[in-house]
Amino acid sequence: MKDLLTTLIALTLLATSAGAQSPLSLSQAIETGLANNFQIQIAEMQRDIAANNDDWAVAGRYPSINLVVNSNNSYRNQSNPAGPLTKVNSISPSLAPGIEANWVLFDGYRVRYTKNLLEQQARLSEGNIKLAVENSIQSIINAYYLALVQKEQLDVVQEVLALSRDRVAYQELRKEFGQASTFDILQTKDAYLNDSTNYVLQLNTFETALRNLNRSMGVDDLSTQYLLTDKLQYDVSDYAIDDLQQRMLANNHQLQNELANRELAAINTRIQESDLKPSLSLQAGTNYNVGISFGEQTLEFGANISTRSLPEVAAKTFTGFVNFNATYPIFDGGVRQKRIENAKTEEIIAQAGISDLKRTLNSQLANTLATYNTQKRLVDVTTQLVDNARRNLEIAEERFRGGLINSFDYRTIQLGYINASQQRLTALFNLKNTETELVRLIGGLVR
Repeated sequence: MKDLLTTLIALTLLATSAGAQSPLSLSQAIETGLANNFQIQIAEMQRDIAANNDDWAVAGRYPSINLVVNSNNSYRNQSNPAGPLTKVNSISPSLAPGIEANWVLFDGYRVRYTKNLLEQQARLSEGNIKLAVENSIQSIINAYYLALVQKEQLDVVQEVLALSRDRVAYQELRKEFGQASTFDILQTKDAYLNDSTNYVLQLNTFETALRNLNRSMGVDDLSTQYLLTDKLQYDVSDYAIDDLQQRMLANNHQLQNELANRELAAINTRIQESDLKPSLSLQAGTNYNVGISFGEQTLEFGANISTRSLPEVAAKTFTGFVNFNATYPIFDGGVRQKRIENAKTEEIIAQAGISDLKRTLNSQLANTLATYNTQKRLVDVTTQLVDNARRNLEIAEERFRGGLINSFDYRTIQLGYINASQQRLTALFNLKNTETELVRLIGGLVR
């Protein structure tokens, strides 16, 4: 009995070593997870980039104006032995600042289509955020309910452990009065030790589930403990397949993104087709040139040789220009036409992807709904099974104390209660997961 007490104390210390527990509801877990999820943060930053690009200036609607400064410097060294001016050295630096503007007046509506493309990319980035949020919420819900299931299963194992401990104490008392043999004591201790082992294993499973919950919430300290305040209740709804299909086709976020990608492909086709149309652009600007020339020259008349400096001469020039440039594509070896054909093929691919996704989603919806309805019936059956097992255990406890059944029969009934509880908790967990998947398919996790 001393060994049993030592084991019990060790189990108690193990169960309480985690420290204080913070209350945590499912909504709080989701809120924390959404705030810490890096994929959502990345999607939001990509959304900001797409929104920043959604501008007429990025699309090329407005002219570009540049300040231009050119520096043109030259050095001249001329030698002519036959003439009187035998040598000239001159340096001519110049500086030409100016302003130049370039404006595309018409380019086959490419600017308009490019702006449509940027708008669609911004909408697609919003859809990516919803997908990231949806995946995070589903992961957190599943992790939360798994931890809740493991906690309730731990309570069941603890309940059975308490019953086994009471049986040990009862058999020890009977032995004192000569009503129990050493064999009976060994059997009850064996059951108690097995239940103690199950408790340790279940406690580890529960702590693992909590660590997974912390990971799904993005909590760095995976050892953080919680008091899960939500209950794993059997509160389900009835769904009609036709209604679910309509809501899925209208709200499924993955399908919405595929539709956005198809629209992007259609816009890209119009952009490629714009290359077949003429374009007209305007160039205008002004330039101001300042140049200075200086140096020296050598004159030779017979024996008279003289070298003198050239006077510094400054020249200033102001020019302005307005030019139009019109182009019309005539022949490029069929390159533009091939790009258009490829773009149209991309549209067909996008449409085929949508059709394939719809087929997949309809299959997933039908299978998930069928599984959901089956799991509802399983929950009903296992709930009745637990009620019967609990009542059977109560009666077995009374009969065992009255000597009407032996320890083997009692242990069998006890294990039946544990198995029934596990089946019910598993059925509830599967039902919650399946319902979450149904809601995700119809786009109900994120509004």
